Amino acid sequence: MQIELLDTFLDLVESRSFHRTAEQLGLTQSTVSARVQALEAALGARLFSRSRAGTALTTEGLRFETHARLMRQEWNEARRAVASSGEAALTLRLGIQQDIAAAFVGALVADLRQEFPQTAFYIEPDYSAQMCADLSSGAQDFALMFSPKQHPDLYFASVGDIPYRLISTDAKTRQQINLATYIMGHFSPAFEQTHRRVLPELVGVPLSVGQSSTISTLLQSLGGTGFVMAAQASRMVASGGFNYVDDVEVIHQPIYAAMHLRHRTSKAHRMLVKIGQKTIKAGAIR
Repeated sequence: MQIELLDTFLDLVESRSFHRTAEQLGLTQSTVSARVQALEAALGARLFSRSRAGTALTTEGLRFETHARLMRQEWNEARRAVASSGEAALTLRLGIQQDIAAAFVGALVADLRQEFPQTAFYIEPDYSAQMCADLSSGAQDFALMFSPKQHPDLYFASVGDIPYRLISTDAKTRQQINLATYIMGHFSPAFEQTHRRVLPELVGVPLSVGQSSTISTLLQSLGGTGFVMAAQASRMVASGGFNYVDDVEVIHQPIYAAMHLRHRTSKAHRMLVKIGQKTIKAGAIR
């Protein structure tokens, strides 16, 4: 069976649209249809039904999906097992939390290239839930994230934490914070839980944002108060116009390395964890 058939099937499972799958894979719709037909012929079963409402898996398609993901993952493992360091570079697919990417991706890539000179990297900023799904399906090899989602096939390791500081253009103390200009950071469930404990009076404010870099941009454009990464907060305060809200404690966001359970003892993945720890530690104290 051609691996392209599995790739097309799995993409179509997610997109539920022949048009979107064709765009994402850089194919024509007729090629997508031909691949699906070839796979159905090989299996002797119809995998998708098409209607005005869209594309849906048949009962047989639902049964095949799990096997398709396992076969795709086994294929990736087989490629790694036979890859020669003298041949074309192996590609590792890495997921990285949006906030971590915005702040640390340069240092991370520099360390990755130093430790894995024969490896190519595909790095995709995303959110924790999607990265967990991609790791379990084999679509990603490793990830740095905020919120582990427990799964029997996934393994997580702590790599440190990132401090967030509360800064403001118009408040120097907690009591001076203006709810109308406060920007709530929805970075992760853990962050939100700590925020509710530290500042319970600020729950339910009009504006909430899920990324530190976006909050810093809004604060610079509109003014107000919000949590941003400590390194960014330091730069904004030093540049003038901002000050720390000193009577509000720093909130620390834990960071986790994530991988498929079968990779937890591999030399490459142990090195990826060490690189993640180094990157987060260095970035957190800049």
